[in-house]
Amino acid sequence: MKRFTLLLVFIGISFTAISQSAVTGKWKTIDDETGKEKSIVEIYEKDGELYGKILKIFTEPNEDQDPICDNCSGDRKNKKIIGMEIIRDMEWDADDEEWEDGEILDPEDGKTYDCVIWREGDDLKVRGYVAFFYRTQTWKKAD
Repeated sequence: MKRFTLLLVFIGISFTAISQSAVTGKWKTIDDETGKEKSIVEIYEKDGELYGKILKIFTEPNEDQDPICDNCSGDRKNKKIIGMEIIRDMEWDADDEEWEDGEILDPEDGKTYDCVIWREGDDLKVRGYVAFFYRTQTWKKAD
């Protein structure tokens, strides 16, 4: 009986670890309004929290190929968007099986939003919100 209980505990810990790490890696962001690919974001864990930074942006030939975030505030003001940390301080919620209580930055307007991130099949769901207003994007695993 003790072996069976230990096995169940081990399996539970394994599933939690798999769920938590299932969001790390490189993701292709898809604009929820246009359906166009916008960027590649690398999501990683640091000190038990989740962070994400922009590795690449997809721009039109007539657009700035290495833009800065002139609408951002704080430590991101006037910094290059490529390499910028746009997801910060996300904490794992085992009950809801999602990352929450952090923030996400929209480098196009420089605004930060509360954030929730979860897996849905092969996709990553990323929701930025203020009070009851939110936008949810579906990100695809990048090769």
